[in-house]
Amino acid sequence: MSISAQRTATRHIRSWLSTCLGKAAITTSRRLHFGGGTTFPGTLARWIDPAVLGYVTATLPQGVVLLSGTNGKTTTARMLANLLQADQRHVLHNRAGANLMSGLTTTAIAATDYLGRPRAHIGLFETDEAALPQAISETQPRLVLIHNLFRDQLDRYGEVDTIASAWRTALNTLPSTAHVLLNADDPAVASLGHALTAQVWYYGVEDPRHASGAAAHIADSHFCWRCSTRYTYSLAFYAHIGHYHCPHCHYARPEPQVRLVRLDLLGTTGSRLFVTFPGGALEVQLALPGFYNAINALAATTAGLALDVPPPHIRTALEGVSAAFGRIERLQAGVDGAPMLIALIKNPVGASETVRMLVEAQPASRPDAPALHLLIAINDRYADGTDVSWLWDADFEPLHGRIAGVHVSGTRAADMAVRLKYAGVPPEWIVIEPDLPRALDAALAALPTGATLSILPTYTAMLELRADLARRGWVRPFWEE
Repeated sequence: MSISAQRTATRHIRSWLSTCLGKAAITTSRRLHFGGGTTFPGTLARWIDPAVLGYVTATLPQGVVLLSGTNGKTTTARMLANLLQADQRHVLHNRAGANLMSGLTTTAIAATDYLGRPRAHIGLFETDEAALPQAISETQPRLVLIHNLFRDQLDRYGEVDTIASAWRTALNTLPSTAHVLLNADDPAVASLGHALTAQVWYYGVEDPRHASGAAAHIADSHFCWRCSTRYTYSLAFYAHIGHYHCPHCHYARPEPQVRLVRLDLLGTTGSRLFVTFPGGALEVQLALPGFYNAINALAATTAGLALDVPPPHIRTALEGVSAAFGRIERLQAGVDGAPMLIALIKNPVGASETVRMLVEAQPASRPDAPALHLLIAINDRYADGTDVSWLWDADFEPLHGRIAGVHVSGTRAADMAVRLKYAGVPPEWIVIEPDLPRALDAALAALPTGATLSILPTYTAMLELRADLARRGWVRPFWEE
């Protein structure tokens, strides 16, 4: 046997061994109730063979899809997984949301047999913003979807320009056979499509009724990527998302191939979308509420079209999609208990849009409109971002005059209480309880009959909350969903 053949055989053995040990770690973790086994098995497998992810995904018949962005990754990936499954494709998907390289690797090895062969047609990976370049390098994807780019955990990621630069370098390595799908309404994301070898598609919103300019003070991409002149907006949806052009060099928002031409928001119950694309149109009744979930559906639709999913399958899948855990998730406190709505907040834009959705669903013009009852849980652990100064950029002011009471919890409960006070919420309406299970009990006890408790947690607080709900028997563990 030649030296080259020996090296290849050794690499295959290492990859097979790492896959087997990783699968054993997943099983052990779940049987011993150590958690979902969503990250450590991948870490173990990568320690044995750093190339194991590429080894497994290289044999997927329909290749790999990577999806990244600051907000909406988990929900958009779930939508896309549903529509691929509606097209009778077996999808390898990190549904539990573990989106670092260890999580992607765990997902890949969990879906293999004990010979290391994947039991799926296509891989779909939600990918952390900082991990995307490495994920591109290791998996050689057929399609990359980048949704948006906002400030998020500056202590981990740095400024948005740093992330965008790393993304641009990675995307430039993709061949002409690959697709890159970009949000035309986000100037930082849309600019990534310039001069790529890969095929570039854009998607965007065309309905001017939603151009409110909400939270424009937290826009992150003010300046033209070509000449550094400040963009001028003809339509501003929120933050820096909208229709823009540069008055100096005349760079402008790209014309999207897939367009959301009409969007009817239906409070917290859902929305109605009318989407056009080359050669067709699609009307969807989405069960998930909010402007940003409509954009998630638009992104998933664009990816489905690029992957040759028939439009009827796209519509059926989107109309049947349910919320990802913690992302506008509706639950009950027990069999006949009070309704709860959990909406993850983790950065200024996400928090502002969640508040906007809740407030717009309860118009002040209706004197009989039920007031909001909130539980807000803010942690400052590593996965949340240790710097919580973002609370002061988030737009909590619309809550003034709209809430009947709010409980705050988490490691930074006191910071959230101060922020609400400056947003105009009377201090006597704010209850501070750092222990999250006790805060939940207190909030439910104070909830009037027929009212909904809206819970806004950061990432680790959301995981802590759902673990508590699972212990109470109110939900299944997230890795089982």
